[in-house]
Amino acid sequence: MQLLFTENETNHEKLFPGTKNESPYVKDGINDYVIHGAQQAVNPKNQGTKAAALYQLVVGAGETSEVRLRLTKKSEEAMTALFGKDFETVFEKRVGEADAFYASITPHSASADEANVMRQALSGMLWSKQFFFFDGDNWLDEHNSNPLHSGYHNARNSEWYHMLNMDIISMPDKWEYPWYAAWDLAFHTLPLSIVDPDFAKNQMELMLRGLYLHPNGQMPAYEWNFSDVNPPVHAWATLFLHRSEMTLRGEADVNFLRSTFNKLLINFTWWVNRKDRFGKNVFEGGFLGLDNIGIFDRSAPLPTGGNLEQADGTAWMALFSQNMLNLASELTVHDSSYDEMIVKFAQHFLFIARAMNKPGNDGMWDEEDGFYYDLLRLPDGSAVRLKVRSLVGLLPLCATSIVEKVQRDRIPEAMATIREFERRMPELLETIHATGEGKFGVNERGILALVNEDRLRKILSKMLDENEFLGPHGIRSISKFHQEHPYVMHVEGQEFRVDYLPAESDTGMFGGNSNWRGPVWMPINIMLVRALQQYYLYYGDKFQVECPTGSGNMMNLFEVSKEISHRLISTYTRGANGKRPVYGGTEKFQNDPNWRDLILFYEYYHGDNGAGLGASHQTGWSGVVAKLIQIFGQVDAEQLLKDGIKTTFVKDKKVTGKKKRTVKKITEEII
Repeated sequence: MQLLFTENETNHEKLFPGTKNESPYVKDGINDYVIHGAQQAVNPKNQGTKAAALYQLVVGAGETSEVRLRLTKKSEEAMTALFGKDFETVFEKRVGEADAFYASITPHSASADEANVMRQALSGMLWSKQFFFFDGDNWLDEHNSNPLHSGYHNARNSEWYHMLNMDIISMPDKWEYPWYAAWDLAFHTLPLSIVDPDFAKNQMELMLRGLYLHPNGQMPAYEWNFSDVNPPVHAWATLFLHRSEMTLRGEADVNFLRSTFNKLLINFTWWVNRKDRFGKNVFEGGFLGLDNIGIFDRSAPLPTGGNLEQADGTAWMALFSQNMLNLASELTVHDSSYDEMIVKFAQHFLFIARAMNKPGNDGMWDEEDGFYYDLLRLPDGSAVRLKVRSLVGLLPLCATSIVEKVQRDRIPEAMATIREFERRMPELLETIHATGEGKFGVNERGILALVNEDRLRKILSKMLDENEFLGPHGIRSISKFHQEHPYVMHVEGQEFRVDYLPAESDTGMFGGNSNWRGPVWMPINIMLVRALQQYYLYYGDKFQVECPTGSGNMMNLFEVSKEISHRLISTYTRGANGKRPVYGGTEKFQNDPNWRDLILFYEYYHGDNGAGLGASHQTGWSGVVAKLIQIFGQVDAEQLLKDGIKTTFVKDKKVTGKKKRTVKKITEEII
């Protein structure tokens, strides 16, 4: 065995010709030593900030070689005892503990294959934790791009000189993307909450800390451009974590709630001030994580001039308003000063809903198509709907939240103010989903929803059509309708188009291979499953639709959410042919007994066959499949409809962290 040492520094001479390295021993020196025999690439003094142990073994066909390692400060003589019988005993004990732990969190109804998928998704989440260090001030100094110094040159992240990241963070993919991504991280917290709820809360707080959050309130996106805009899903994830903790421990972490709410308030204000360009309650935001989904690059100047009023950005802000309202409702139990925030966010939701559902030719809703579209606002003030059937038009469904009777009863003053506000401005209620006195749903539930019943049916008819959005393994990001009917626009002799592309992208726009023009992406599917269950809590069994569209098979919305979840889960489990769709035609992973039960969780999935695409270890947000397996293994429609979320708001002194979770308690976590 040989120890190899280098510095953990980039090889600037190789990447940027003409630039000198600070040290001759850079991070890829270990690779050059092992692969190319470059003796001078590692430090002969055996010191540095990066090290590797080099073992040379010859392993014959069918043979096994084993290397045993332990980190210790003990002398070489004392180390011999560390590899005796106790070594095996420790491993056996740890394996037994792990088996018992995963058995305790896996639904009894889950098949052995589903349990295997769930366990590997969760272990992948834990494996993806990594220390991340970024000193913005120092990095910008090194690149002569620090605005605190004279003569600087503007560069990426120049405005983030306040940044100091020095934390263990859940990464999207430690192999290919060993950096954090803000909206990915929000989805990571869902499966992490199953195995380590405290770490999940820590990750949620991280992006809101003063050394991360920009002084203007923007949340950092990712290290190659912190100023990109990601969807504001962090209030929703905070609410999810709060309700999960109520389930596990029977009481709220008020400090966590208060801290995250107050900082999210700063972020919400940034959105309102920076991304509602004309104060119309319609939002832009740019590509918003949906790489290459539109006909134009939504984060660049438009070739037509003018600006985009985005259906997805506006829907995200409507959901953000609902989540902040709910968080304020939780906090007002402990501090009545949050009562006014409930009213304020109710107003925000109503204003945004009115703007988004504006009737007529210059609104986002297209009555003829029964779908929402981005609106291209031209320099002369006229408007054109960009009729791309994509997730952009499905996301308004996600801005849906149930209001239980117990929630209303505990905030009488806020409810009275909201009702008076609605009485004064009844036009604000004309296009949203009906709710309020005389219009309550099951168990007197109210509902805050952008999409009313008529529009819901029209959107679902497309979303559940297997010739459009409903794929064999989830909801596609663009309708298959565009395979035969691409959307094309000509601007000054240049053609812009969107086709249905089930696998790799044919454009380098925002991400190249990160293709949102047809494949299935797990995070948006999760949001749509949640939305369907919110509607189910309101309607119960009386609202039914064909699923799939045209099949004659009628389902309530819980059954629809379960069907979509089943399709998502089946991406990873063996089908009737014994193969896992995630591995497509990769015979080694499909048939080799040493590989076929080891699951990779990809960045996204083929829209027609479920094969994994993009980064191959993106357990991150694809890891939320573990939460789907857990929820649908423990919750049935009858129990969900009966209990809803009311138990979340009842303080039960008898509940402790050690008490077993019941089906009734699990239902709270899907909200």
